[in-house]
Amino acid sequence: MNLGDIDRTIRQYDGVRVLEAQEDLFYLYDPDEDLPPERQQPFATIVTGDHYEKVSRLDEPDAWRLNLGLTKATYTSLFGPVPTERDADWVLDSGHDYAVRDELMPHPFYASQHWVGIVCPSDLGRLEPLLAEAYGFAVRKYVKHKARHSVT
Repeated sequence: MNLGDIDRTIRQYDGVRVLEAQEDLFYLYDPDEDLPPERQQPFATIVTGDHYEKVSRLDEPDAWRLNLGLTKATYTSLFGPVPTERDADWVLDSGHDYAVRDELMPHPFYASQHWVGIVCPSDLGRLEPLLAEAYGFAVRKYVKHKARHSVT
């Protein structure tokens, strides 16, 4: 599996809008393309370089990381409680080597928000349930937001 495979898979979900910055991809559920900037939280991202952190060593050839925002229940079923200790660079101490390829692990910065990441995943099949959950969670948040802000 390569970056293009996962990008095409995510884009197939209904209502997905993709934002790009520095060759990174940010996938939002925004079917009406009307979310205000403060509500534009992606449910998945693909990061292609060391633009934001260096612990994943995304500057290495062909390195990239898929990140997914999960529910608290799923995150804790996979990894237990979220890490809370940070190093001098604000990287969370989860006990994982964030540069290891093809291993699902807590996100180096956003694990406290139940995000996970995987550098250079090789098997889309094992990630599809997590991707579907991240998407479904984003849909639920969008629907709740719309319901709170609808005119009756």
